[in-house]
Amino acid sequence: MLIDFFYTLRAAKLPVSVKEYLTLLEALRAQVIGPSVDDFYYLARTALVKDEAHYDRFDRAFGAYFKGVEMLVDFSKEVPLEWLRKTLELELSPEEKAAIEKMGWDELMEALKKRFEEQKERHAGGSKWIGTGGTSPFGAYGYNPQGIRIGQDKGRNRSAVKVWDQRAYKDYDDTKELGTRNIKVALRRLRRFAREGAEEELDLDDTIHSTAANAGMLDIKMVPERHNKVKVLLLMDVGGTMDEHIHRVEELFSAAKTEFKHLEFYYFHNCVYDFMWKNNRRRFAEKFPTWDIIRKYNKDYKLVFVGDATMSPYEILQAGGSVEYNNEEPGAEWLQRLTHAFPKFAWINPEPQGVWQYRQSIAIVQQLMNQRMFPLTLAGLEQAMRLLSK
Repeated sequence: MLIDFFYTLRAAKLPVSVKEYLTLLEALRAQVIGPSVDDFYYLARTALVKDEAHYDRFDRAFGAYFKGVEMLVDFSKEVPLEWLRKTLELELSPEEKAAIEKMGWDELMEALKKRFEEQKERHAGGSKWIGTGGTSPFGAYGYNPQGIRIGQDKGRNRSAVKVWDQRAYKDYDDTKELGTRNIKVALRRLRRFAREGAEEELDLDDTIHSTAANAGMLDIKMVPERHNKVKVLLLMDVGGTMDEHIHRVEELFSAAKTEFKHLEFYYFHNCVYDFMWKNNRRRFAEKFPTWDIIRKYNKDYKLVFVGDATMSPYEILQAGGSVEYNNEEPGAEWLQRLTHAFPKFAWINPEPQGVWQYRQSIAIVQQLMNQRMFPLTLAGLEQAMRLLSK
């Protein structure tokens, strides 16, 4: 019954063996789980995946194979009304959108507090209550130029200043096969080779010279292997609007892992604050304070940000502006600390350069980066690497 599922995982380049597949079947025969797709997902992942680095590929393969199956398996659940309501998208003319006044930060947070105290039931549409499909600054699936998004799976207008959800992000896959070698070629402009470490590589010229000087007796000479000694600290935006750029960022990440022996990486969301993380599944449990990162790596590291810089300006300039928690200091403060600690820095932006001028947050980040922002294109990467190599 599950043989096609097994082949789907193999097609996704997951190292799944027949023995592991048989273990999964034995567990199903023993009825260790109930008739739930969620239970089967965790059982299959436990039995078939032995390395956390493969979780992302497993999730994508699982989702592609079992798409929609949960509705067929669990007959005890009714179809949620929200699934139907989501299909109703609010359409406003440019004039109507322009007519909606923007609230300031303090007024927005105070108004939300009052709505929670006053509202007693669910609302759809309208311009005041917390609900769906309206012009209220609080809720989901509606439109307001600067609102608080509550209970929506992802952004639509990219204008929310706060998100009242705990969202799960996925690590970028650093083993992803590149569709082109151009990114690697561009990154190679940032090279400084040195021979360090154990002597593992044959020095042909010295061997020939020494053998000749030794009356023909073979005298093999070895040297340490040449490595790119450039050190790179890579900070990557993940989740939200960055979901649109996963493929190209994974290509960049994979190329960087290949080209730079000394590569350290961390994740952040939208803007850097007082902590970052290395594993998106444990981002709240395993935090790395930004101050510790600044102190851990010396100024020899080249600092590279990767992000679309698309967010509410509050997230950069306002204490408490993070969409996920109340940060004590503005993101701008942390960006300035990082660029001061690592004088060689650049920001790589996967958003098309033609839209940069229409995003207020991009203009702010460009200013904080001293205009060292480059598009995620071949020409943009080459320019960034030339700047970092000076």
